[in-house]
Amino acid sequence: MRKEKAKYNKAILPEHQGNPFIEALRPKTTEDVVMDAFSHYPELDEDIRQHPDPLVREEYTLRLKTLRQPLPLYYECFRAIEFALKTGYSAKNPLSPTTAQLLHYPVDERPDIEPHTGYFEPKGDSITLIGESGVGKSSLLEQVLNYFPNVIEHDEYQGTVMEHRNQIVWLKVDCPHNSSVRDLCEEILGALDLAIGNEFTKPASTIGKIIRQIEQKIKVNFLGILVIDEMQRLQFKRTGGENNLLNFLHSLVNKLGVPLFFCANPPFDGTLAKTLKAARRAESGGYFTMEPLTRDSAGWDCFVHELWDLHWTNITTELTEELNDKLFELSVGNLDMAHRIYRDAQKLVIGSGDERITMAVLEQAHVSACGLSSKTDEVRQLREKNALPRRNKTTTKVTSLHENKKTTSSKKVIGDITRPQHPEFEIQLRELQSAIDIPDRITDPDLLRRALDESDPILYFKDKNILCDDPLEQFN
Repeated sequence: MRKEKAKYNKAILPEHQGNPFIEALRPKTTEDVVMDAFSHYPELDEDIRQHPDPLVREEYTLRLKTLRQPLPLYYECFRAIEFALKTGYSAKNPLSPTTAQLLHYPVDERPDIEPHTGYFEPKGDSITLIGESGVGKSSLLEQVLNYFPNVIEHDEYQGTVMEHRNQIVWLKVDCPHNSSVRDLCEEILGALDLAIGNEFTKPASTIGKIIRQIEQKIKVNFLGILVIDEMQRLQFKRTGGENNLLNFLHSLVNKLGVPLFFCANPPFDGTLAKTLKAARRAESGGYFTMEPLTRDSAGWDCFVHELWDLHWTNITTELTEELNDKLFELSVGNLDMAHRIYRDAQKLVIGSGDERITMAVLEQAHVSACGLSSKTDEVRQLREKNALPRRNKTTTKVTSLHENKKTTSSKKVIGDITRPQHPEFEIQLRELQSAIDIPDRITDPDLLRRALDESDPILYFKDKNILCDDPLEQFN
């Protein structure tokens, strides 16, 4: 948890001026400054590339995990969160009689005497981010949320001592596996105590009482936005569970004006789309989808060039179009998979005597780094969707070295021995690369040795139905 002392900057909107909670947020700045804050480029330490100990260089590949190359979506989500925070806090000026009344009465009760600044009117929006596993949602949340401190501590504002010193800007919890409102309440209750450094509050015996505990802590600590991750878990739970939990969360928006940020894998978007009410609420502050990058996108190009520079092999392999294509093909544009493939590729060659990164090395690294991921339906579908066109055959001149030199023209296929030439066998070939039971799969291990003893090994292979040099005749 990151805590900071409040530093006030004059708000842009007149209606926000004089509100310590809004003016304590970081001042609005340009997209370039914000995106620079989101990025992190690990130190290269180029001298390490020539370190004589391969184990040292292999250790440095761990730095690949810390690379953060922000994408345009980062800025869009950041602005949505920034607007949601200011909108929510606009109704909660701690120096206002309206807020004082909110703190002293239950949220379901409205006293007869109206403050001269009016009754409390909650202003909260919901934001939703949907994306497949591994596309970078966690990195996005980490970078965007950490732009703001978790807690801002207030002492004095324009000569006035602040009675309420803690302002919890954001809180992030995970959706429970069983869609239980009680489990989520206990998660939120514990996260609130952790943020302000209190001892953990013992949850009350009933859900209603726990909710009142949460409401009171949210009010007195002025929670800015509540982020709920892993919301796709709602899709697979008991009937009605998702409705109860969504209703509870939206009650925080309706009663306390706390903005919500939902983060989930599909099919959570289908859960929200079941009713117009749920869909409208979930996208009131913004709806974003995060997909694997496409090969021709600027995002992939920026990412892969930053990634490729982070190497600790003793030779620098130029990032060619072919290598770029191969890394994209293997990772299907999934940033997490691309990280792991390139890291394992370096680990494979460091200390081997030939530390070039080739397409064959990337293929082998893909097997070890993404052996399970590559077999999932999501990856197979993406691979079919993002299949890159095969390169055209090229025509070259071939000169014979025989006594009667004769120049002829023929078509020569630019082949790649690291790539399966028949896509229909690709899955099986990759499986063989990582198989540990190869000897058990060989039904006749002495075949080649017996063929050597034959006067015509080729004819021997034909007789054994091992070699087929005339498939049209064979399968007629």
